[in-house]
Amino acid sequence: MSLYNAVNNTQYTDPDSIEFSTIEDAVYMGMKNDISFILCHVMNVYEQQSSYNPNMPVRQLMYAAKLYDKYIQQKKLNIYGKKLARLPIPKLVAFYNGTEGEDDQILRLSDAFIHEENQLEADIEARVRIVNINYGKNKSLMSSCRPLEEYAWLIDQIRENQRYMGIEDAVDKAVRDMPENFEIQEFLIGHRAEVKDLCITEYNEAKTMQMIREEGREEGREEGRMKQAKKTAANMLKRGSTFDEIAEILELPVDMIRSW
Repeated sequence: MSLYNAVNNTQYTDPDSIEFSTIEDAVYMGMKNDISFILCHVMNVYEQQSSYNPNMPVRQLMYAAKLYDKYIQQKKLNIYGKKLARLPIPKLVAFYNGTEGEDDQILRLSDAFIHEENQLEADIEARVRIVNINYGKNKSLMSSCRPLEEYAWLIDQIRENQRYMGIEDAVDKAVRDMPENFEIQEFLIGHRAEVKDLCITEYNEAKTMQMIREEGREEGREEGRMKQAKKTAANMLKRGSTFDEIAEILELPVDMIRSW
């Protein structure tokens, strides 16, 4: 409730009015979103990202379509009749706390559309609001939702601790150092094992993604080297060099030079 109020600048007070609609794998195989709920005829689809992803509009559009399908079935709405089926307003938000320094922004599905000459106007659009929830960012939003601000503090402390200790110790120290008046402290202590597993998983995923990006860059450099080697080999061959001579100079297998 406090998060919804902070995001939408509202003052609702009755948490019983929240109708949760989060997609679970058991309902739609292979599709699961972080949290979604309906409040005052607004369908809120919230995601949390530690890695920047420009494809959130299409992902959240897919979530929203499944949520509307679920809503229509639950409310027994007839979308084939003459009467207009009334639907909640979709609000798509992604909370970002990665380290790539992305600012608040609006991502649009239309940005992904392939543009060609005589481009037709798209009939579908989806907008996702990206909100930076790193500690020290969006102070007005944070002050309106204390648990979110405390969570941002926790992640900031874990990252700071990781500078001189392992991830597990970093999580433990951050929880120990948390001020006693933090609302989320009791939850974190009671679910310490789950919290630690979650942080470690997220850390490992981020580390893996970084390795993949580095491998991709290395593969790109290697591909560039091979292109240059092929060009050099072709020029040497034109000047009368033998396959053996080219292979020796380029320090590559002679069979590879022959195949080129």
